[in-house]
Amino acid sequence: MNQAISIYLPLRSGSTRVIHKNTRPFTPDGRSLLQFKLDELVKILDHVGELVISTNDPLVLGQVEPYTSDARIKIDHRPDHLCTSTTKVQDLINYVPSVVSGQHVFWLHVTAPFFTAQDYLTALDEYQTQVIDGDYDSIMSVNKLQQFIWDDNQKKIINCDRSVNPWPNTQDLAPLYEINHAFYINSVDNYKAYQDRIGRNPCLFITEGEKCIDIDWEADFKLAQNMLVSLMMQTQ
Repeated sequence: MNQAISIYLPLRSGSTRVIHKNTRPFTPDGRSLLQFKLDELVKILDHVGELVISTNDPLVLGQVEPYTSDARIKIDHRPDHLCTSTTKVQDLINYVPSVVSGQHVFWLHVTAPFFTAQDYLTALDEYQTQVIDGDYDSIMSVNKLQQFIWDDNQKKIINCDRSVNPWPNTQDLAPLYEINHAFYINSVDNYKAYQDRIGRNPCLFITEGEKCIDIDWEADFKLAQNMLVSLMMQTQ
C-alpha cells in the first residue's frame, strides 16, 4: 500500500500565538520543529509514496531545501488565501486532494514533536488492519479523557449519570476523547465524498504521555522543549 499513501504536512507562515513556531530553534542542537519532524519522516519514506510539504513560508522552504534531493519529498506552494489566520480548515481540507497523488492522505503536523517514525509506522499498520482490511473508514490520533467533564451550558457533568452515583471513581467514568491533531489518515475518496479529513466511522489511535502534546501556545512550545531535554537526559 506504500505507493497509495501521501503524507501531507501543512506549514503556513504568520503564526501569531507562537511566532515562527515551525522554523525557530526547538532542539538543544538548534533544529526547528520542522527539521526535527523531517528527520523522523525521512525514516518512513520507503513506506509511503510521497511527502507533500504545503507552505507559503520562505523560511520553511529554506529549511526543507536540503531534504528535497529525495524526489519523494515534494513542495506544494500553497496559495496565500489558504494560509491566513482566518482561513477555514474546511477550505484547506477541500484543497488537499488536488495536491496529493496517493489514494490515501496521511495528514500530520510538526506541532506533535514526540511522534516518532515508529509511531507513524504503527499508525499505518493500524490503518491497514482497522480501515483497509477492517470495519472503520479512517483513523485519527486522540487523547483519552477519563476525568469529570463539566458542561457549563448544561450545568452538569456530562460523562456520568449522577442520579445513579454522584461521584463515581474516575476509572468508572465513560471516557471521552480529545482530538490532538498529531495525525489523520483518510482516503481521498472520503475527502471528496464527505469534505472531511475523517470519515463517518473513524478508528481512534489513543496516545499517551508526551505524545499527547500539541504545540498551540508559547507555553506549549517551552513545555515541549523542556520535555525533550528531560527525555534526552533519560536516554544518556
